[in-house]
Amino acid sequence: MKIATFNINGVNRRLANLLEWLGRSKPDIVCLQELKAAQDAFPIEAIRSAGYGAVWKGQKTWNGVAILARGADPVVTRDQLPGDPADAQSRYIEAAVGGILCASIYLPNGNPQPGPKFDYKLAWFERLIGHAAGLLTEKLPIVLAGDYNVVPTDRDIYSTRSWADDALLQPESRAAFRRLLDQGWTDAIRTIHPDAPIYTFWDYMRNRWQRDAGLRIDHLLLNGVLLPRLADAGVDREVRGQEGASDHAPAWVVLR
Repeated sequence: MKIATFNINGVNRRLANLLEWLGRSKPDIVCLQELKAAQDAFPIEAIRSAGYGAVWKGQKTWNGVAILARGADPVVTRDQLPGDPADAQSRYIEAAVGGILCASIYLPNGNPQPGPKFDYKLAWFERLIGHAAGLLTEKLPIVLAGDYNVVPTDRDIYSTRSWADDALLQPESRAAFRRLLDQGWTDAIRTIHPDAPIYTFWDYMRNRWQRDAGLRIDHLLLNGVLLPRLADAGVDREVRGQEGASDHAPAWVVLR
C-alpha cells in the first residue's frame, strides 16, 4: 500500500498535474493540502474519473484539505481539529481507508513571526499534539500526513542563513514537532533515509528549484502499530519540475 501527501497549491489550477501523477504513481491513499477551492468547487468528477474516491474540507481562496482513495470511498471520522470551535480555517480532515486511519494536515505557516500568525501556528500545533495523543490510545494503524510547515533540523534545508527568521525554522516550531514525535510517532522518510538530503518544497523565488534549494516540510508520521509495516519512503521530485507545478512535490510511504 502506497500512501502519499501532496500540497497541491490550488487543486483546480494544478488538476492536470495531479491527474498525471495519480495515473503514473498510482498511490492507494493521497492526502492533499492547500486546495484553495470552496467546498462545492472541488473537482470530484475528475477525481472519480481517475479512479479515486475522495472526502474534502474546502475553503475559498485559501487552505483546504482532502483525502483520496484508489478504488474506494474514504469514511470521514473528523473534519476539524478539536480544541477551538471558533477556528474556521480548513486545515484538518481525518478518514478511515482500507483499515488505516489517515489524517491530512495543513499546519499554519506562521509568518511573519513574531506576531499573531505565529501565535496561531503554535496554538494549532498544541491542539494537534493533544489530539494525536488521544489517537495513540486507539491502537489502530494511523498515519498523520501533510504539510507541517516545519523544517525539523538543519539537514532538512539547503541553507539556514536566508531562512533564519522564518517561522518554519524557529525553535518553538521545531520543539513542537519533536514533542509530537516523542509521543510515539515515527518520521517515515527519515527512518528510511536517515542522512540523505531530501526536500519536498522549493520556493518559486530565486530559481530555488533549479538550484535544488529545497526544504523538507511535508511529513508522514506513523504510529507504533503501523511502523512494522514500513517498507519504503521517498519523494517524487520530478513532479516539482513539470510545467505549472505546485511548489511542493509528493512525499510517500510504502507499507507491507
